[in-house]
Amino acid sequence: MLMQFHLNGFQPGDPEIADPAERIPAPGALGAVPDEVDVLIVGCGPAGLTLAAQLAQFGDIKTCIVDQKPGRLLVGQADGIACRTMEMFHAFGFSERVLKEAYWVNETTFWKPDERAPEKIVRSGRVQDVEDGLSEFPHVILNQARVHDGFLDLMRKSPAKLEPYYGRRLIDLQIDAAAGPADHAVTVRLERVDGTDEGKVETIKARYVVGCDGARSTVRKSIGRELHGDSANHAWGVMDVLAVTDFPDIRFKTLIQSAKDGSLLIIPREGGYMVRIYVELAKLDVGERVANRNITADDVIAKAQRILKPYTLEVKEIAWWSVYEIGQRLTDKFDDVPESEIATRQPRIFIAGDACHTHSPKAGQGMNVSMQDAFNLGWKLAAVLRKQSAPSLLHSYSAERQAVAKELIDFDREWAGILASAAKAGGADAAKTQDYFVRHGRYTAGTATHYAPSILTGAASHQHLAPGFVIGKRFHSAPVIRLGDAKPVHLGHAGTADGRFRIYAFSPAENPASSSSAIRALCNFLAEARESPILRYTPASSDIDSVIDLRAVFQQDHREIELEKMPSLLLPSKGRYGLSDYEKMFCPDLKSGHDVFTMRGIDRKVGCMVVVRPDQYVAQVLPLEDFTALTAYFDAFMLRVK
Repeated sequence: MLMQFHLNGFQPGDPEIADPAERIPAPGALGAVPDEVDVLIVGCGPAGLTLAAQLAQFGDIKTCIVDQKPGRLLVGQADGIACRTMEMFHAFGFSERVLKEAYWVNETTFWKPDERAPEKIVRSGRVQDVEDGLSEFPHVILNQARVHDGFLDLMRKSPAKLEPYYGRRLIDLQIDAAAGPADHAVTVRLERVDGTDEGKVETIKARYVVGCDGARSTVRKSIGRELHGDSANHAWGVMDVLAVTDFPDIRFKTLIQSAKDGSLLIIPREGGYMVRIYVELAKLDVGERVANRNITADDVIAKAQRILKPYTLEVKEIAWWSVYEIGQRLTDKFDDVPESEIATRQPRIFIAGDACHTHSPKAGQGMNVSMQDAFNLGWKLAAVLRKQSAPSLLHSYSAERQAVAKELIDFDREWAGILASAAKAGGADAAKTQDYFVRHGRYTAGTATHYAPSILTGAASHQHLAPGFVIGKRFHSAPVIRLGDAKPVHLGHAGTADGRFRIYAFSPAENPASSSSAIRALCNFLAEARESPILRYTPASSDIDSVIDLRAVFQQDHREIELEKMPSLLLPSKGRYGLSDYEKMFCPDLKSGHDVFTMRGIDRKVGCMVVVRPDQYVAQVLPLEDFTALTAYFDAFMLRVK
C-alpha cells in the first residue's frame, strides 16, 4: 500500500508516527569521540551512512562517524532512488519501508512548445520509465532525509550499535608514514561546534579515514587531491512545493522544454501531494557564481509559471528550496596513494561521493553513485580489518569506482546539455530528448556499471554458460522457488550486506541427488578437499557459510526434488545447536513461467557456477567442475585462516 501524507503542510520525519513532535529521534552519540578506531568516517551524507551501515554489521570493527551538522538531516536535497540502489537497500534490509513510503516513477512524459502557438506547451510523448525486466525493483522518489533515517535506524540496531557524533568539524589529519599496517597511523583533529563544548578540540587515531564530506571535502584537500572539470555555467532552481495546478501531468515525472524560458523538470514526491520542480534559471558568465544573482523563491516560481503556460501553478507552501550551479567534476584518484607508489604503499585515506565526483541533479546520479561507492569500499575495509584479505585489496576501490564515476559524468554532461538545449538556436528537439532518455535508461536505473577484469573480476572465458549474469555487472536477480518451504523468492535476495561472497551453483538437467551429479561433486570438493576455498578461508570456530555462502539452483520443479537426499553442504548445520539451514536450495518458478535458466540464458546441459562479490557484482562464471579456477580466484586476494 502506498501512503498519502503532507496534505495539510510538509512534516519531516516518519509519516507513520501520528504526532509530528515525536517523528524526529534524539540526536546522535553523546560525550567525546573515542581515542582510537579502526575506521573514521567524516560526513553523514548518503555515502558516509552507507559505509557506516556496512561496517556496523561487524561488532569486531570499531567505527566512528562524525558530521559538522548539529543533527540528522530533516528536509531537502537529493530524492531520486535508482533501481540498483533499491536492490542495495534490500541487502541492508529496509527496501520494504522505502517502497511503502516512496513515490514510484512509472512513466515519464515529455512536453514541447505548441507548433501553432509556441508560447504554449503540449505533450509530445510518454514512455515507460524503466524497461521491463531490468530489475525487480522500481525507480522511486523519496526525500534524502528518509534514506538517511533508514541507515541510521539500521546502524542503531546493528551489532556495533553505531550512532553518529554530530557537531564536529574536521580541522586536519596527518599520516605516520613509518606506521605498520595494523597501526592507527592517521591522527585526526576535530573541533566541536555544538553548544557548551564549542571550540573544544578532540583528537582521534584511526587505521583508516574515509572522507564523505562533500564537494568542498577537507579530507580530499588533506591528501592533495582536487576536483577537475567543467566550471558551472547554468543556474537551476529546485523547490519542493505543495501547490494547486491544472497541469494534467503533475503526478508524472515530466520534462518540459519551452520556446523561450528554458526547461522545467517535474518530480512528484512521496505522499501524493508534494511535487519537486527543477527550473532552468540562467546561463552564468565565466567565473560568475549563482549567489551573485540574488535569486529569490518568487523568481523560481515565476519562471516555472511562465514555462507551464497555458497551465497555472499556485504555490501554497514551500517545504524546501535552493539555487545551484551545474558542474560535472571528478578527482583523478579516490585514495591517498599516488599512481607511482601503488606497488609499495597501501591506502590509508579514501574519499567517496561528492568528495570525488559531482554531477548535475538532472540525471539523478549523485546520491545513488555515492552510496554505491561506499558499498564497494565497505566490504573491502571489513575484509582487511577482519584479516580475511591483505591490505592491497584496498587499491581496487579507487581503480573500480573512479572509472565508473568518469563514465557517469560523461553521460551526465551530455544529458545536462540536452536539457539545457532550449537555450540554443531553434530550441529543443523533443524527439531527440525522448530518444536519449530511453537509450540511457540503464544509466539512470544504476544498472550500467561494468567493472573491468581485475583480481576481483574474472575474464569472460566462460560467459557463454550464463550470458544473463554478466561478469563485472551486478547480479541480476530472478524469481525462484525455495525448495525447503516452496516459498516464491528472489534469488538475488540471498545476497545481504553481510560481507560474504556467494557461489550460486546452477545444476545440469540431471538428478542432483545422484551420486555422480555435478552438484554433488562440487559440494564434496568444497566440504572436503584441501584446496577448497571454503575450508581455506573459514575459521574452524565459525559456521561453514560465514565467509563463502553456497546456494544451489536445480532445473526440476520443486516437488520433484527430494530434499533429504541432497549433499549435506546444502543443508549445513549451524549455530550453537547445529540447526539445519533449509534456505540454500532453489528451483525455477515454473508455475508462474519464470524459469531462471531461461531468463538468464544458463546452459542447461552443463550448468555453471556464478561467483558474486559482497557488493552484489558478478565476479566470475565458471564450469561446475572447474575447481582449480574457483580456488585460484579466491587465492588471489584472500588470506588463509591460521
